[in-house]
Amino acid sequence: MRSCLLLMHSCRIPGHGVTFLIGFILSAFLFACDSGSPETREAQDLESLPMDSSFDSGPRLLVLGVAQDGGMPHMGCKKACCRNPFLRSASARSVVSLGLVDDDGVDAKGLLFEATPQLTQQWDVLSEWGQLQIEDVSIFLTHAHIGHYSGLMFLGREAMGANAVPVFVMPKFRAFLQSNGPWNQLVELGNIVLRGLKEGETLQATSRIDVTPLTVPHRDEYSETVGFRVQGPKRSFLFIPDINKWDEWDRTLRDELSRVDRAYIDATFFDASEVGHRDMSEIPHPFMVETMRMLDSLPEEERNKVHFIHMNHTNPCLNPESDAFEAVIQAGYHIAQEGDEWSL
Repeated sequence: MRSCLLLMHSCRIPGHGVTFLIGFILSAFLFACDSGSPETREAQDLESLPMDSSFDSGPRLLVLGVAQDGGMPHMGCKKACCRNPFLRSASARSVVSLGLVDDDGVDAKGLLFEATPQLTQQWDVLSEWGQLQIEDVSIFLTHAHIGHYSGLMFLGREAMGANAVPVFVMPKFRAFLQSNGPWNQLVELGNIVLRGLKEGETLQATSRIDVTPLTVPHRDEYSETVGFRVQGPKRSFLFIPDINKWDEWDRTLRDELSRVDRAYIDATFFDASEVGHRDMSEIPHPFMVETMRMLDSLPEEERNKVHFIHMNHTNPCLNPESDAFEAVIQAGYHIAQEGDEWSL
């Protein structure tokens, strides 16, 4: 709504005829932007989630966000990618997160990978989608960068006032949360309960889901960084939203792909041309073009496992109409979309 009003303000032109025409067009646009109350829009969003026809009674995965930590629009960005709503997908604004629901007919449990700045909305979507209560959900965190853990604040006394939400973290990350405010207050008040993870050690997260943390190289100022290999009763997936260049890892992406049925991997930047004002050595993510070049010799069925995620606001693949998006699809890869579903 606010963006629509700003657009109307910026487009005032003298002349009654022109003003009427523009007013009519913008009124239609404003109506489209404000298509009901928040409750109505939320219900529509939930109803519009695509359904996987292969679903059975097994665990289910839902993509809750695909953007890099800063989200969309990105703070301070004056480029068209953030200011022109027609150049980005409406489902590309939430920060990267995956949700899992495992309902075995006796006890429904949920797993939430990452606690993003949009935790409130993502939690609501996951709980409605999976018919979960708050006490049914556990959170798994990859590392201590703002887009991946800062949503924990909404579990505190100023917001939800949650009771003993399990939060799974690596040792350094655990010590950071216990020793620094405001996070240690969440621990002291019992809003969250920290559970330990160990590199390569598989944890039985639910009766039918196993989670294995895999350390990856990244900027580890406050914590380790991990990805997760998640195994369901029929299928498995890899989740690595953040990593430095692939050749810095003590594992190989090819080998890890061979062990899973799907992979959600770092796609922060499409190529080196996106961020001209930043020193790319400070943010050494693998470019999508590098990852595809590294994997292009793999069989089609292996490339088909890759779903790129964690896209910076500058990444042209956030726009489904872009040449970059089309090139990725034509090469046999996928770009994760908010609302994607998959069964495990």
